[in-house]
Amino acid sequence: MTAKEPVATVTLDKIGAFLELDFRRLFVWLRAGLVMALLLAIVGGILGGAYGLLGKQRYTVTTDILINPANLQVVQNDLYPQSGQVDGQILSMRSKQRIMTSGSVLSRVVDELDLTNDPEFFDASRSGGKANDAKADPKLTALKNLAQKVKTSGDEKSFVTTLSVSAQTADKAVEISQAITKTFQEELANAEASGASRAAAALDARLGQLRNDVQAAEEKVEAYRRSHSLSSSNGQLVSSQTMTQLNTQLVEEQSRVVAAQANYDALVASGVNGTRSAPETSGTLAALRERANSLRQQIDSQAMTFGPRHPTIVRLKTELTTVDAQLRAEFSRTVDQAKVDLDRSRAALASLNAKMNDLKGRVFTDNESEVALRELLRDAASKSAIYESFLSRARQITEREQIDTTNVQVISMAVPPNGRSWPPRTSIMIVLGAVAGFALGMFLAIAWGIIRDMRRPPNNPKVGAARA
Repeated sequence: MTAKEPVATVTLDKIGAFLELDFRRLFVWLRAGLVMALLLAIVGGILGGAYGLLGKQRYTVTTDILINPANLQVVQNDLYPQSGQVDGQILSMRSKQRIMTSGSVLSRVVDELDLTNDPEFFDASRSGGKANDAKADPKLTALKNLAQKVKTSGDEKSFVTTLSVSAQTADKAVEISQAITKTFQEELANAEASGASRAAAALDARLGQLRNDVQAAEEKVEAYRRSHSLSSSNGQLVSSQTMTQLNTQLVEEQSRVVAAQANYDALVASGVNGTRSAPETSGTLAALRERANSLRQQIDSQAMTFGPRHPTIVRLKTELTTVDAQLRAEFSRTVDQAKVDLDRSRAALASLNAKMNDLKGRVFTDNESEVALRELLRDAASKSAIYESFLSRARQITEREQIDTTNVQVISMAVPPNGRSWPPRTSIMIVLGAVAGFALGMFLAIAWGIIRDMRRPPNNPKVGAARA
C-alpha cells in the first residue's frame, strides 16, 4: 500500500514562514514579474496617451468677483441696513455668494444659452435609451449637469469670490461664466427690488386702514366742535377771543364813564358863572362867561364915574341881563348834555357788564369742552403723523425699488485658458499610464509570488533553496 502525497494546504506554519519575509524573496518575486511589469507599463503608456488624445476635454475658466456686503448708500434710512460687524458682513457676502450657484441663477442661464439642446448638458439619445431616464426633464438634466461644472470659492482675507466654470470648449466656458455673472448681478438686483416691492405692498395695504383712521378721527373732531359750538380762529376759540375784545371794550367804557362823571360833577360844581374850571366846556358857554365877566367889570368901572341911571350903565346892565339869561340857558343845556353823556356811558357799561357775565358762562363751558376737544385733536394728530410717515416711507420704498444698489464688481473677466484643465497633456498622461502599468505589474508579481510560496508543500526543496 503506497503512501499518499501531502496535499498543498495553507497552515499556520506556512503563514508564519510567510511573515518571515526577507528582501531576497521580495527581489526574487520582482525579478520574476519584471517582464510583465514592463509590458503593463507599455500598455499603460499607450492607454494614457490614447486617453489624452481621445478623452473628452474640459476647459476651466475663472472669474474674480468683488461682492461688497455693504450696498451703495443711495438714500438715508435704507430698506436694507448696513451691517457694521465683520461677522455680519461675512455672512452677507457668503449669502450672496451662494446665490451665484443657486437654482434660480443656473436655471436662467440654461434658458438663456439653450443648454437643453447642447449634448454636453443633455444628450437626448443617451437619456432616451435608459428606462429610468425615459421621462427625464431636459431642463432638470441640463441644470444638474451645469451645477456639477460650476464652483465658487471665497478668499478668506477679502470679499473676492472666484467663479470656476468648466466646459468642453474654452469659448463655451467663457460664455457660461459671463452669463452666470450677468444673471447673478440681475438676480441680486431683482431680490432687492422684490423685497422693496413686498415692503411697499405691505405699507400700501396698511395705508388704507390708516387713511380711514385719520378721516374718522378728524370727522370726530369736527362733529364734537359742531355739537358744542366750538368755533376757533387762529388756534383760539372764538368765545375766548370775543371775551378778550369785550374786556377791552369794558375797560374803555369804564374810562368813559369816569370821564363823563368827572365832567358832569365839574360842571355842576362850577356853577353858572364858572367859578371852577370844567374838564370839558363848550365854546359858547366859555364865551358867554367871558362876556358876562367883561360886562360886570365895565359896569363896576363905569359906576365909579356915572350914576346908576346913566344911559351907559343902563345899557351895560341890560346887555348883562341878556348875557346872563343866555349863560344860564347854555349852562343848563351843557349840564343836561353832560348828564345825557354820563347816562349813556353808564348804560353802555351796564350792557357790556351784562354781556360779559353771559359770555363768562359760555367761555367756562367752552373751556371744559375744549379739554375733551384737545384729546380728540391729539388723537387725530398722532394718527395723521403715523399716516404721513407711512405714506412718505411707502413712496420712498417704491422709488427705491427702481434703484440697483447692489455693490458687486467683476474685477477679473473670464478669458480663454492657455490649455485644457482635463485631461492633462498627452505626454503627462503617457508617463502616468506607464508608471501606473509598471506599478500594477510589480504589485501583481509580488501577489503571485506570495500565493505561489504559500501553496507549495513545506518539504519542497525549491522553497528551501529560495529561503536559503
